[in-house]
Amino acid sequence: MLRPRLLSELDLRLKNLKGSEDFKNGLKERFIANSSDIEDLYNDLYGHLPNSKKLFSQLLDQLFSAYSERSVELKTRDKDKLKEDYWFCSEQLTGMSLYVDRFAGKLPDVEKKLNYIEELGVNFLHLMPLFESPKDASDGGYAVSDFKRVDERFGNLKDLQHLGTQMRSKGMYLMLDIILNHTSDRHEWAQKAKAGEKKYQDFYYCYPDRSIPDLMEYHMPEVFPESAPGNFTYIHEMNQWVMSVFHSYQWDLNFKNPEVLVAMMDNIYFYANLGVDILRIDAPAFIWKEQGTSCQGLPNAHKLLQLIKLLVEVPAPGMAILGEAIVGPHQILEYFGKGRFTAHQCDFAYNATQMATQWDALATGDTRVMREAMKVVDLKPLGTSWINYSRCHDDIGLGYDDYMISNAGKDPNLHRKYLKDYYSGAFSGSPSKGALFGANPKNNDARISGSLASLCGLEAALESNDPQAIQTSINKLTLMQAQSFFSGGIPLIFYGDELGSLNDYSYLNDASKSYDNRWMHRPIIDWDKASKRTNIDTIEGSVFERHQRLIRIRKENKAFADLKNTHWLTLNSPAICSFIRTSEDQSVFCFLNYSNETQQIPESVFNSLGKGPHQLKELWSNQLMEFKSPLNYFDIKPYQFYILSNKI
Repeated sequence: MLRPRLLSELDLRLKNLKGSEDFKNGLKERFIANSSDIEDLYNDLYGHLPNSKKLFSQLLDQLFSAYSERSVELKTRDKDKLKEDYWFCSEQLTGMSLYVDRFAGKLPDVEKKLNYIEELGVNFLHLMPLFESPKDASDGGYAVSDFKRVDERFGNLKDLQHLGTQMRSKGMYLMLDIILNHTSDRHEWAQKAKAGEKKYQDFYYCYPDRSIPDLMEYHMPEVFPESAPGNFTYIHEMNQWVMSVFHSYQWDLNFKNPEVLVAMMDNIYFYANLGVDILRIDAPAFIWKEQGTSCQGLPNAHKLLQLIKLLVEVPAPGMAILGEAIVGPHQILEYFGKGRFTAHQCDFAYNATQMATQWDALATGDTRVMREAMKVVDLKPLGTSWINYSRCHDDIGLGYDDYMISNAGKDPNLHRKYLKDYYSGAFSGSPSKGALFGANPKNNDARISGSLASLCGLEAALESNDPQAIQTSINKLTLMQAQSFFSGGIPLIFYGDELGSLNDYSYLNDASKSYDNRWMHRPIIDWDKASKRTNIDTIEGSVFERHQRLIRIRKENKAFADLKNTHWLTLNSPAICSFIRTSEDQSVFCFLNYSNETQQIPESVFNSLGKGPHQLKELWSNQLMEFKSPLNYFDIKPYQFYILSNKI
């Protein structure tokens, strides 16, 4: 129920708004539905502070200003999205994540490649960080020095706006990052803090000596123990220590200060009114800090995300929110919201658990760890969705829980060591070519770098000129992508993977990148090689066509919409990952063989359809498959998969 004071705030502001009554009625409905929760969450976080009421009024001013400044085109797009049940869960969406400069050059060059992206079948682009960051200290664009200025390396704001307009005209969707946790030390706020302005020093966590930092360090893990050990940096200009969890040049913002929230909401609304369809909140687990904790995933971090979601939903309901929390399986579910905020915090999260357990299965030929993890992944609430991926710009962390490994009958420490050895070249029987990233000798933790194709063995197969190994590596790559495409969520291709791009070692010649081996899987696209995609007899052509087919199958079958309609199966063979996707009139059975041996799938697995099907349509090969007495099983070859529909 709308509180009287909030009702008077609404009436006052509606009088000053121009535009269609239809749009304004929608705004009014959303404000009435959300304003009490907005006020409660805000007061939980900030109500004890002396300036809280004044700043809350500023937040409401921002909210209505953002709506007023939103174009009719975007308001109409909002309205169309709201007509759908969970527009962002549709089987029609397939994404690609890319670095503008490494994919094409500048933003106008990306616009010229939209036909290529359409040819592939992709209709959703995640453009990696675009906004101004220092070239020599950018962390791949995640150290932002100006949230509203496109970095000149990529073009300018008009280029971004024009690209967005062209994408919308083609029915495409756009995702951009907002880096909430920190700014570059060259951001205007940090520069003013260095100059001694107390207001802006309060935007960050600043301490006059090491006493509090030392207490906090005791509980805080290191994100980059090799290249950026510790969580605090001494700043000579201020004679103070500043929290810098990621790199020394990335200062953590202090969201305990509501002025920081007001300042960052201004940036969020700016992105919303650029036409962003999905806002990717980077590192949301870190946005609230408390002494005596790990400073990750704290309850107030979730309250802050819930507040941001509601503040966005009122003026820009068509913009979904992705929380980039790469945490354990149980923890990631919290980012979808709990209790009254279930499915009302982040609309998306990365399915890092599935990604990591896919690599686990590929290295071992055993899906039992994956099966354990999927019991948790499957708890995601209706009305939210995963971003599914086999590779992304980041490293591969083995962040699933030890009990999942133990329940699969394996020793967690030995198992993780095997996986790190397998993908980093330390295991002699492995065809994978990767490297360890973030190795921490204190706890033996490490993550894995390497491109999808190189980790699947293509690089080694080409070096040995082994046609059979080349084909096996392509089959592995396709298997990995098939699970990402069909298991539930929006599949996100990392640029270059659609061509089978190998590790790119040119980063070693760039001093600003050579310390970070994740750049090996962030390739510079060779468009001469990409032109081979039209020839299916080439690696590029074969891999490209396989991605086109995966996308086409997904779009043609409503069972692949993410409507909490994935049901995991358990077969006797530990090598096979299996699940069913369902819609009103269709059941699709998916079987993926992660081993190097032929496996058998029994007819009994189809008992959910009654007596079992006589015929099924295999969507990948577009052929009918039959069970014929007395045969009551069929074979699935090494690294093969079946997508079997009961709709003939």
